[in-house]
Amino acid sequence: MTRGNPCDLQPFDPEIDRTFHRLVRHSVHPDHFEHFEHSKHSKHSVHSEHSIAGDSEHSDFEHSSANFHTENMAQSPPRERTLREMVAPDFTYESLCIQYPDEDVLCVLKTGLKHLMPKFHGLAGEDPHKHLKEFHIVCSTMKTLDVQEDHVFLKAFPYSLEGVAKDWLYYLAPRSITSWDDLKRVFLEKFFPTSRTTAIRKDILGIRQLSGESLYEYWERFKKLCASCPHHQISEQLLQYFYEGLSNMERSMIDAASGGALGDMTPVEARNLIEKMASNSQ
Repeated sequence: MTRGNPCDLQPFDPEIDRTFHRLVRHSVHPDHFEHFEHSKHSKHSVHSEHSIAGDSEHSDFEHSSANFHTENMAQSPPRERTLREMVAPDFTYESLCIQYPDEDVLCVLKTGLKHLMPKFHGLAGEDPHKHLKEFHIVCSTMKTLDVQEDHVFLKAFPYSLEGVAKDWLYYLAPRSITSWDDLKRVFLEKFFPTSRTTAIRKDILGIRQLSGESLYEYWERFKKLCASCPHHQISEQLLQYFYEGLSNMERSMIDAASGGALGDMTPVEARNLIEKMASNSQ
């Protein structure tokens, strides 16, 4: 194009210029252009692969972390107690020593019956046999249909104990008592040991009427001594020991009343005779 060309000039197009220079470079260094395009494509591929691998690794890491956290939660050891927790009182109490039997009808003790209970404290001068008799009398006043009497005794007996005796009951092994006979046996073994039985037997065998003691007083003392130890195992000879302990004057009076000798009478006849004569002498 010359200055004398009457045609108008076309506006400059930068894209055509860039395309022209690229074609010139390609014609001069074709290998360099292919290397450039390949490098560009490779970088893009590597970047894509790294991106995909990175996403995969990130996902695997998150999955592994979740599994590790779950395993730690499942296998984590129990938390150790603090010192304050160790010295805190334990409010879990053991069962009472009495194993109550199954009942078709629930046995509920009346409040009035609980207040009427005789009290045994476990002191040295108390008589456990007497306590059992009084306890039996009170409980016998409560008659519940379809409830065995022994079940009433089992439930009511703890209310008859106080002080040392109640402590003893609470210290027995849990569920070690399963019947009323078991409870009576361990109660007497504790508060009426064998040594006490032996001592009472000696007193019965060697009983003597005291100087100035009336026949009535001597007879009452003898009956009380025998009642304090029902298992003395000398019931058949009891009256014989009483008779031998009488003073000479009282023995002569009983012999005369019996028609010659007390030993010739039956135990029931001899007891009735002594009871009558003692009652007259008070």
